Amino acid sequence: MIDLFRTTAVRWALGIALWSTAMTLALFGFVYWQTAPFVQDELAHVVRHEVLYAAQQPDAAGTRVEAWIREDLHSVHFGGVFGPDGSRQAGNIDALPRDLPPDGEVRRIGTRVAIAGQTLHEELWSAALTLPDGRVVVVAHDTDEIDRARSTVLRALGLALVPMLALSALGGTVLAARGRRRVVATQAAVARLMHGHLNQRLPVHGTNDEFDRLARDVNTLLDEIGRLMEEVRGVGDAVAHDLRTPLTRLRTRLETSRERAESVEEFREAIDQGLAWIDQTLAMVNAVLRIGEIEHGRRRAAFARLDLAGIVAEVAEFHEPVAEEKGVSLRFLPPDAVPSIEGDRDLLFEALSNLVENAVKFTPPGGEVRIGLHDRDAATLIAVEDTGPGVPERERAQVFGRFHRSEPARGSPGNGLGLSLVSAVAQLHGLEVGIGEAPGGGCRVTMVWRRD
Repeated sequence: MIDLFRTTAVRWALGIALWSTAMTLALFGFVYWQTAPFVQDELAHVVRHEVLYAAQQPDAAGTRVEAWIREDLHSVHFGGVFGPDGSRQAGNIDALPRDLPPDGEVRRIGTRVAIAGQTLHEELWSAALTLPDGRVVVVAHDTDEIDRARSTVLRALGLALVPMLALSALGGTVLAARGRRRVVATQAAVARLMHGHLNQRLPVHGTNDEFDRLARDVNTLLDEIGRLMEEVRGVGDAVAHDLRTPLTRLRTRLETSRERAESVEEFREAIDQGLAWIDQTLAMVNAVLRIGEIEHGRRRAAFARLDLAGIVAEVAEFHEPVAEEKGVSLRFLPPDAVPSIEGDRDLLFEALSNLVENAVKFTPPGGEVRIGLHDRDAATLIAVEDTGPGVPERERAQVFGRFHRSEPARGSPGNGLGLSLVSAVAQLHGLEVGIGEAPGGGCRVTMVWRRD
């Protein structure tokens, strides 16, 4: 039983039933609050009018009170005229009520009255006025009408409360059962996910309610997790492949040197070659660790206001000798004015260096590399363009992935981590990075900093 009340369906059903009951009680309470005072006010108005009418002509007060009593067919009208000494002169009220001030206001009092030859005690709504000669006229009406109105409302509440509670519980059970079916389906899908069926997705019923929106969000999360797992798997394969080549070369070279080397110089040459391959391997590992460090935002402590134009100019100056040696023209036109940005100077320098280095590497002799820096429309744009072979459109979405190398780069040195580092730095600084085709052919990589 305890477990039953812990289920969401039962709690929802009880909650809906209790809420509906509370609303029903509130509604009936409002009706009762409005009905009883309305009937009471109407009755008070009649009694007040009759006592004023009886007191308008003091000589006819007794006659008018008797007329008020004779008009009654249900024994609910009462009245009386009492002398200055309190003796009854007319009417069916046995004695002048002591607790009724003669001010014309209506009050509920208990007094003795004569009905069908009997003297009874009744609760009456009464009003009294003093006549000029000292007599007192009293007009009254019994309280049965008001009491009946109140009891009718209370009886209706009692009769309606039980079926309302039952119908509310039934409706709550139906709604809760429907929600529970959605929850059970979601639990089943999650259970399959927990058992390794990572292609499983939460059911979406097309109603666009909270369950559907939650299921779509979770499915999007699962898609992203799947993509990241594929990326991790791909990175692992790429790391294993790239590590295997230098390590295999190192082992082969060491074995060959051990069997064939005849001098110290030949051993030194083998060791130097091995160190070069080890350095290549360490550089790749360090690059992967560095990208991970950047992606986790651990370099934000070094952020400061930076002169972006100065950094771009230093990058161009740094790579100019290499470009000149290869016969590639490297051009940078300083902008008129570019606002400073918040960032890590070393990381931005390294990211821009990777872009320029790639552009120079893949631009044939006689070609050109252009570095642009523009500020327009509340955005600062850095563009690196070259006249090389460019990146095929089908590969542009993957070039920023780790270890990805486009077709033109297969035969050139490198490990496919340069643009991954650029993407990580851009993400850390809130920059938008993109790749496309340069005017006149070649590749164009952009980094955009928006100030809105």
